[in-house]
Amino acid sequence: MDAVHQLGEGSVSDVLQRLADPPTYSTVRTMLRMLEGKGYLRHRRDGIKYVYRPTEATEKARRSALLHLLNTFFAGSAGDAIATILDLPTEKMTSDDYDRLARQIEEARRKKK
Repeated sequence: MDAVHQLGEGSVSDVLQRLADPPTYSTVRTMLRMLEGKGYLRHRRDGIKYVYRPTEATEKARRSALLHLLNTFFAGSAGDAIATILDLPTEKMTSDDYDRLARQIEEARRKKK
């Protein structure tokens, strides 16, 4: 799904090129068909190949996936999820990232009042 969202739309070959450790062509084709069957993708024909595209916008798919993650692993608690993320050893969080999170937390707190 990530590859298709990044591409906007793409064939099996296009998706294969986006994967770091790609499985076989037929495995990717099967996965795309399964995702289409579940309603996450749709396709159009382009000559002899199918070109797949997401059925919903990337932001909506992100939110849906995040809600699923929260409910599955954190009993729906955003606070527990954020605390876990902040406890992870990472060098990718910058001072600006922490400032942005602090602003968003403060904004959310104001909206709840």
